[in-house]
Amino acid sequence: MYTLDARRLLCPMPVIRVQQKIETLKAGDQIETICTDPGVLHDIPAWAKVHGHKTIECREQEGEYIVIVEVGADDD
Repeated sequence: MYTLDARRLLCPMPVIRVQQKIETLKAGDQIETICTDPGVLHDIPAWAKVHGHKTIECREQEGEYIVIVEVGADDD
């Protein structure tokens, strides 16, 4: 699993950072994003669904928001 630190970034930057990292990963890989913006609990899963990725988990932990996404198959 890959971990992406998106703390102190506000919308839309966490989603953009996830998108950039996923472009370097393979189908089936997972990425855990750690954020301080609570909007990511909606924004990252919505982005993932549109782009064919699967949200594995969304949670709040000690004032941070963690979203785990599994990379979907590449359609290219």
